[in-house]
Amino acid sequence: MNPSFHFDCVFYYVSDLDRAIEFYTETLNLPLKSCDVVARFDIDGVLFELVPTNDSSRFSGEGNARLTLRVDDLNQSVASLTSKGVVCSAMHKVQNGILASFTDLDGNEIILWQYT
Repeated sequence: MNPSFHFDCVFYYVSDLDRAIEFYTETLNLPLKSCDVVARFDIDGVLFELVPTNDSSRFSGEGNARLTLRVDDLNQSVASLTSKGVVCSAMHKVQNGILASFTDLDGNEIILWQYT
């Protein structure tokens, strides 16, 4: 019999859970769903978690997985983040959209995506 797999969550490691919660709730306006050992956010039905760790090697952001947030107006979103002290990359036009990136306080990359 084959095992049954079900999606659980996407998560990033963080060094300071309280500081990370503040960044994700106040800077990105993501609603905090719950918090115990980890912090949980519901982003359009997808569970996103912040998991504290003391192992700084886990903050490298290497690999292909990234939190990508769709926005209606990339210029406005970048301007809003910049006004809050977040450093965003230059906007890059690709075949079906425009994107920009920034990192959270632990260096986890977050992508902003606007479809064209």
